[in-house]
Amino acid sequence: MKGFLQLFRLGNCFMGVVGLIVSAFIAVGSELINYWQDTAIASLVVLFFIAAGNTLNDYIDRDVDRIAHPQRPIPSGRVKAETALGLAVGAFVFSLAISFFLSPEATAVVIIAIALMLAYEIKFKRVAMIGNIMIALLTSMLFILGGVIVGEVSNILAIAGMAWVVTVGREITKDIEDMKGDFDRKTLPLVIGARNASLVAAICYIIGVTLSIQPAIEGIFNQLYLPVVLVADAIFIYSALILFSNPYKGQKFAKTGMMVALLAFILGGF
Repeated sequence: MKGFLQLFRLGNCFMGVVGLIVSAFIAVGSELINYWQDTAIASLVVLFFIAAGNTLNDYIDRDVDRIAHPQRPIPSGRVKAETALGLAVGAFVFSLAISFFLSPEATAVVIIAIALMLAYEIKFKRVAMIGNIMIALLTSMLFILGGVIVGEVSNILAIAGMAWVVTVGREITKDIEDMKGDFDRKTLPLVIGARNASLVAAICYIIGVTLSIQPAIEGIFNQLYLPVVLVADAIFIYSALILFSNPYKGQKFAKTGMMVALLAFILGGF
């Protein structure tokens, strides 16, 4: 059972659900209670979608993981490859099926997300930068979905943009970390070198910091937003600096920064 839970990466699934709820709350505030049914359904959609994506990723990367991540469920032998593929397909189908209980617009977002995920895993993850951009798009679409289910997208564009650019940076940082095992991929670090790729990732984090200030300037959120988001910004800046010497630590701090940024958006929406 532990192998399957690691395959799904429940921590990422939970963070995705939190991101969905936060974006819906940012869009409509306390009126979110009126959309509790759609929010609950969309949360299940996100949960199964992320579990499916993580499982498919481990299935496709099983040969690479024997070198880069031998402790993962498939290369360690705790989960059979064919079992993982079946779970991924089933979770994608279930995610799509549940989405039909939402609005047509929300279902369309889910269909596009599944198409992007499949395209990424089957082809584009091996293409420098394009794969990073696609994963970041999937992350930002999570927040877009949150706005769609409550019928208000404009208020969450800032967090979607910030999530996109920071995720691009984090994905590049993870590629730097995995350079030794990425023998079958043409990632950005392998094309332009680790140091240059680190510079691109650092720029992405700094752009994310810049975007985070915009809602405060425009007065979209209350006075609680700015001090908390500045803490997130400090973490992103630290991530940009540390990733040159320690990519693993850099991407972990970037993930922490994203969580603090989510808190800032939550507090700012009250």
